[in-house]
Amino acid sequence: MAVESTTSDKIIGYLPNEKPEFGKMILLGFQHVITMFPATVLAALLMGFPVNTVLAVTGFGTVVALTVSKLWLGFYIPLYYGSSFSYIAAVLAFTAGTFEFGGAAPPEVLSVVQVGFLATGLINIITGFLIRGVGGKQALDKVLPPVITGSVATTIGIGLGKAALDMSSGVCCGADGSGVWWTVAIITLTATILFSVYLQGKGFIGLLPILLGAIVGYIVAIPFGLVDFSVFGQTSLVTTPHLTFPTFNDQSLTIIFSVGIMAIATIPESTAHLYQISLYVDHLAVEQGKERYFLSRYVGANLVIDGLNDFINGLFGSTAGTNYGENNSLMVITRNYSGPVLMTAGVIAVLLGFIGPLKDAISSVPTAVSGGLAIYLFGVIGMQGIALMMSEKVNLFDPKQLAIGAIILIVGIGGNIGFPGGFLPIPLLQGVFPNGWPAIATAAVLGIVFNLIFRIFPAPERDHIDIGLDH
Repeated sequence: MAVESTTSDKIIGYLPNEKPEFGKMILLGFQHVITMFPATVLAALLMGFPVNTVLAVTGFGTVVALTVSKLWLGFYIPLYYGSSFSYIAAVLAFTAGTFEFGGAAPPEVLSVVQVGFLATGLINIITGFLIRGVGGKQALDKVLPPVITGSVATTIGIGLGKAALDMSSGVCCGADGSGVWWTVAIITLTATILFSVYLQGKGFIGLLPILLGAIVGYIVAIPFGLVDFSVFGQTSLVTTPHLTFPTFNDQSLTIIFSVGIMAIATIPESTAHLYQISLYVDHLAVEQGKERYFLSRYVGANLVIDGLNDFINGLFGSTAGTNYGENNSLMVITRNYSGPVLMTAGVIAVLLGFIGPLKDAISSVPTAVSGGLAIYLFGVIGMQGIALMMSEKVNLFDPKQLAIGAIILIVGIGGNIGFPGGFLPIPLLQGVFPNGWPAIATAAVLGIVFNLIFRIFPAPERDHIDIGLDH
């Protein structure tokens, strides 16, 4: 059980239940907002959700998640919740073509998609309670082993490749794909990569390569005439976020399947973030001579809280969320794991949702700039899937593992890029899937099914032979 205490004079830092002085708490909270801001805003723009609404609702969801963890467990699980990139491909199958970048899809479209976010919330909650009852991460890995979660993450990232290139060329917006769009996109991409590589470990500024790259791209786009300054001043100083509520119709089952199943990607991501932050929190506690928190014991509770956050997003018109690794990195760098600071950040995000000029500024960002950012970000999602399999030592010489990964990649990537909207033209269950079967979700389910077959009917184990490739 963690105890309330003040920060040690010798070892500077804040444990989850510790509360800095008011002024420090505001500054530290604002730093968290700056860290989450670029990814949360970009995800909202890419999926066609109103940025002001997403900022306000994700901030509120973060406050609720932290409050629940404190009331339930007696301490805060120090995580910040923003928009998840894992859902972009699934959401674009329904919102693509209904909005221009910088704007939002019609409310009647968003309200239908929100049903899928409610489903992700319920999946997380049910999974969390099951894990609390049967044994933590080891139980989770039996159903969702790294070869599935890693392959799904890779499929999501690579499957979005065409969307990134369409934005970079202007094809998505009816432009002619001229060299102007490509020039701005490539400069944005190059700047972002250079910032991410050469500013790493350089302090707080090293956490903002996406924001810095966007600024460079924005400045470059001005003389090319790609920045629309006419959008400024269109919104009043104070505005109210536009809330939409979920609507159930004949597409609901398709959306529940295609969007809800993407929880397969966020569940292991959330678990990894919890293990990471648990390690550093306990390290600081030991340094300060205080009681450790052992946050890694609460995998199930963490997923239940994640699910509650998704349910809030789906209920009020925001994107499905996830706890942010970039905010974890900020906490590790600053040695500040204070739950009250994260709640302050959530409140600041809510307030930002009411600032009208912020909406105008974001609307002015050229699509070519976002295309350059997307090439990098979507590629990183794909590479993270590969990194996950490497870190978990997935044996791709094992025909079972190889088969599961191969099915997921081909069905998911090929289906998402090769067919309109990413729907496979399978003439089965058309009452449930009138537009076809969503490719990435279908790929994920196929991976789960084959994994269960191999567990129920074990194949002969083969010894792994080291052929010296590491040398």
